[in-house]
Amino acid sequence: MKNKKINFPVKLIIFLLIILLAFSFIIGYIWKALSSSDFFVVKQVVVRNSDSSFDYLKGKNIFALDLNLEAHRAALHCSDCRKIRFARILPNCLFIDFLKRKPQALVKFYKDFAIDEQGVLFYPTAAIQAQGLPIIYGLETKIFAPKPGTKYKKVELELALAILKEFNANKSFLGFSLKRIDVANLESASFFILLPRQLVDFTRTRPQVEWMGFEVRTGASNIREKMLILGGLVMQMRKEWLNIKYIDLRFKEPLIKLNNVK
Repeated sequence: MKNKKINFPVKLIIFLLIILLAFSFIIGYIWKALSSSDFFVVKQVVVRNSDSSFDYLKGKNIFALDLNLEAHRAALHCSDCRKIRFARILPNCLFIDFLKRKPQALVKFYKDFAIDEQGVLFYPTAAIQAQGLPIIYGLETKIFAPKPGTKYKKVELELALAILKEFNANKSFLGFSLKRIDVANLESASFFILLPRQLVDFTRTRPQVEWMGFEVRTGASNIREKMLILGGLVMQMRKEWLNIKYIDLRFKEPLIKLNNVK
């Protein structure tokens, strides 16, 4: 059998290449015209969720600006931001939106840091510090010279975040709140629960106690399972909430210690 010759449509390919080159030239010409036109010079910068000034961007062509680069530069000075968005509003306005991190707790170091659900540390504002967030203890010797905007891979920190996540997700703890989490020693990791505010205000049976609640000892393993067990125990012991000293979940059977039991 004779080999069949394959005829390439040379003329068609050349025609398409010419069209592509012409299209690229037109796009380039339009972009050059836009990026050098005084009509698109930035005259207004609208900033949301920040007091930062971006007046240095005024007078620059809105198309000549590298918005990704500007967002990266701004993020270097905003550790409490999970993202910064720059958007062009034609013909001459820039919109900048600072998307703040949502604090989940405070972490005790040489000074308090806030931490979000991803485990990123950042400096807390006065408003964040006034929220009464739980405080994580025990990381002072695990993370040295913590830097804002940084996520640290530490078992102790991951344990504290797991406790926070499972506590907040369990509806059995509705009305309760976390006061502190101690992860200095993984085997004896624990946290302290505050009783519902309405119950404390109604009873006031122990005014000498600063925090009305009880300790929960979990250790470092099976946090989700232990939180489910704790939720069930809390519901079963409604009448004893004020009398619980601690609940220990580190063993096969939960241990409940009451204040009036020696």
